[in-house]
Amino acid sequence: MTVHTTKVLIIGSGPAGYSAAIYAARANLAPILVTGLQPGGQLTITSEVENYPGFAHAVQGPDLMEQMRQQAQNVGSTLVSDIIVSVDLSCRPVRAVGDSGDEYLADTVIIATGAQARWLGLPSELEFSGSGVSSCAVCDGFFYRGKEVVVVGGGNTAVEEALYLSNLASKVTLVHRRNFVRAEAVLRDRLLANPKITVIWDHVVEEVLGDREPVKSVTGVRLRHVATGEMQEISTHGVFVAIGHDPATALFRGQLDMDETGYIAIKPWSTQTSSEVAWCAGDAAQTPQRQAVVAAAMGCMAALEVERFLMERPISSGAEAGADIDQAVAA
Repeated sequence: MTVHTTKVLIIGSGPAGYSAAIYAARANLAPILVTGLQPGGQLTITSEVENYPGFAHAVQGPDLMEQMRQQAQNVGSTLVSDIIVSVDLSCRPVRAVGDSGDEYLADTVIIATGAQARWLGLPSELEFSGSGVSSCAVCDGFFYRGKEVVVVGGGNTAVEEALYLSNLASKVTLVHRRNFVRAEAVLRDRLLANPKITVIWDHVVEEVLGDREPVKSVTGVRLRHVATGEMQEISTHGVFVAIGHDPATALFRGQLDMDETGYIAIKPWSTQTSSEVAWCAGDAAQTPQRQAVVAAAMGCMAALEVERFLMERPISSGAEAGADIDQAVAA
């Protein structure tokens, strides 16, 4: 077992985590970033990214995250391949334990654990992920200009995605398993009044259909009526699954204020949580925008806020300025 001691522990390695590491390292705080179960976050399963500033042409999601990882390391961050399984924010210093058995003692914590889109759980959905199946209309809608798309879901997110896509696609079909949408009334009215949107009620997606050669591409979906079991197929170029997200915040339940769905509450115009030693950036936070550029900006904010906090507070963990202490301890 190894005990890692640091001024700043960053949990998570998506755009928020890497951005926080870059700014914290440049502030001479020698942060430790624990990468988690999916190093790089959701962008590592995204194909082309066209809306991240600084790239004249689309960049592959995994390539973008690899560049962020290298940048964080090059400016002095320590990246550890581990998964944090417990955190005690009541301790001073904060104590976290990794799946490896290592312990992490930190003056401050930046939470960048992100969120995961909920999927339908279909093998064909997984097969065509990134090749016609998406969970983000703002990210990928641009690729479907003048084409037909399907949106799956019936809440605010699904309706918002359908309305957004109606500005790009030639036709949008919303597939919902109930006979009414659970979205807010104003969104529901806009949905039903939009001539480019068709709603198929009382149906679920049974299978995503597509070509495998020469490249993978979606060609349609097979739908099943929830009451009769009757099948039908409709053609489409893209499928957008909009049945919600689950924030990766279980570690902090009971320790930090959250909303009813598990997103961590942060102060207005800040990334500060209800704990004075914990900040939250990116998709795990209670924020209306869930985009890579927003997550990166929040990571920057968190690091700058932590730097200011540490300037005003004495070091409690024993970490030396500009240095991270790793102490080997017998298992």
